[in-house]
Amino acid sequence: MHLPDNSKSMDTTRPPSDLETVLKEEIKEWHFHIYFHQRNATEHDAALALRDAVLRLRRDGAFVAVPLYRVNTDPIGPHPAGSYEIWCPSESFVSVFSYLCMHRGNLSVLIHPLTKEERKDHEIRNAWLGPPFPLDLSTLPVLSPEIPLQYSSLGMGYSSKNSGPSLEERRSEGAKVEEILKKEKEAAKSPTD
Repeated sequence: MHLPDNSKSMDTTRPPSDLETVLKEEIKEWHFHIYFHQRNATEHDAALALRDAVLRLRRDGAFVAVPLYRVNTDPIGPHPAGSYEIWCPSESFVSVFSYLCMHRGNLSVLIHPLTKEERKDHEIRNAWLGPPFPLDLSTLPVLSPEIPLQYSSLGMGYSSKNSGPSLEERRSEGAKVEEILKKEKEAAKSPTD
């Protein structure tokens, strides 16, 4: 591949842009790890209050999010502080992310996808709300034989039977969006290839 001289230091790999590949790679399940300093009673109480609020909102239909029954008061696995996990299917990701953005207080939240590559998920495919904590990645497998499914009885995430819109429906919707955005000066134009 030939790159212009001014891009020699740039990554030479290109992200996929064909629809089928992107849909096959789509992440269907996520973890939110809520962190608290285990000897800080105020943070511990705030973390438990947030957990209870998430459970109430799930019960009331705001979103599907499943906090693990266990709250870790000591480091466990890659997590260096007190923490608990919230599993979230892609169907509820935006709602859960939005809620935690607005109501996490001073707590830090690690967000990562669930794939076969657990170490990459925690190391380079992650995001943080609040200050990040250093993780002990040596506790995670590089590659697992299968995606670690959770709560398949819900029929969501990787266990969903709903495949969503067909390729043709997606392309049709994309064409409609492109037509509308032609009139928007601020919107970048899509490549013509």
